[in-house]
Parts: sequence; structure tokens; C-alpha cells
Amino acid sequence: MTAILLNSVSKQFGTGPEVLSQVSMDIPSGGFLTLLGPSGCGKSTILRLIAGLTSPTDGDIQFNEGGTINRSFVFQDPTLLPWRTVWQNVALPLALRDDSNDDGQIEGVLKLVGLDSTHWQKYPRELSGGMRMRVSIARALVTNPQVLLLDEPFAALDELRRQQLNEDLLAIWAEQKCTTVFVTHNVGEAVFLGQQVAIMQSDPGRIAETIAISLNQPRTAALRTEQEYTELVTHVSSQLYMHQTNEALA
Repeated sequence: MTAILLNSVSKQFGTGPEVLSQVSMDIPSGGFLTLLGPSGCGKSTILRLIAGLTSPTDGDIQFNEGGTINRSFVFQDPTLLPWRTVWQNVALPLALRDDSNDDGQIEGVLKLVGLDSTHWQKYPRELSGGMRMRVSIARALVTNPQVLLLDEPFAALDELRRQQLNEDLLAIWAEQKCTTVFVTHNVGEAVFLGQQVAIMQSDPGRIAETIAISLNQPRTAALRTEQEYTELVTHVSSQLYMHQTNEALA
């Protein structure tokens, strides 16, 4: 079943140049798609369109084959409220929909992202960057979204923390079974996480190619040393380079 369908979606802000042109994607229910491309190619705009934070200039977006869908967004910055504890930050979406007494749900997502009770009453300033991002992901998951949208959430982290959170995110995805769209500039991350990698070009933004990633699940740290993974990273890198080179020559 299709969870998210983009039909020839274009986007222009005001009288400026077209940001996206004729973008079409079919994302299956429970799938994991990574969006990869140069800065300014419209990756984040696609996420915002799917999230309903902005509307297409042309084309349309459908969910669940014409139905409705519950979506959550994880930004590059954790965007935690500094005056609220970890528990209170995660509880915020429930409070906003007048469902603030669901302590079991809050506790469940905190444990799911690897935050035990020793962290629940801490404030964001007392946490590392990786811990703050875990809180941000827990907050996104607390409403049981059908679609999880992540905009370069690990870009500011060092490589070891990024890799660990990649592995943890896949474990969360496998348990929650939510359709996931993840934006990144990192080819290795795109291949490790995605069932599909959509490569984008810019000026205006468009999908140049979508590559199926056939790596088995679950994916662990050991995968990064396997030949199949390294060959896929090399292939995706070469395709990304080719599309950018063709764009520069056009």
C-alpha cells in the first residue's frame, strides 16, 4: 500500500525561482526512503510539503491512497524548550492535544530511544548533543505517527555518535513500523538507513534517480565493513557525482 504519493509536485516561493519541479514519488507504507543531494536542491522543502508546513504550487500529495495520516517532524536542531525537562519536552505534543496524562506512552518512547529514568528530569542544557536529539525523536514518536520525517537530524554529531544513532533509528523504525523519510548529505548514512535512496538535482530541485537498497535487515555496525555495503556506497556516490556533473554541464 502507498503511504505517500507525490504527483508532479512543483514549488515556488512568491515570485522567486522554482524550488522544485515535477517531483513524483511513491513511498510504500512502512518504507524507509532517504533523500540525498546537494545543498539547496529542495530536500527539506519536500519534507515540509509532506508535513503540510507548506503547499505545492502545482501537483498534489496524497496519503494512504486518499485517506489521512498522522505525521511527525524531527528538525536538524533538536528545538527543545530549555525550561522544560526531558519528560516535559516529550509530553508537550500530548499536552497540546489535551492528552497529557498518558505517562505510559511517554515512558515507552523515552526507553525506546535509549533514555532511562536517570535522564527524565534533566534539562536540555544538561544533555549531550546526541542525547538532545534522542529527546527530539522521542517527542516525535509520542503521538504514534504513521509518517516520520527527519531533516538531517544527525548532521551536527561526530561520526561515532552518528553511526550509533543510525543503528538505533533503524531499530526504532523496525519496531514502530512507521513510514520514514530521512534527508541527509552523507552517502554512507543514506545507504545504511534507506530501503531506497532518492538522488536529487538542483536548479530547480527534482528527482534524478531512485536506487533500491537490497541490504538485509537488521542492519548493524558490522554491515559497514561488508563488501555489498561498500559497493552500494561507491555506486550511489558515483551516481550522485554523475548527476551533479551533468547538471553543471547542462
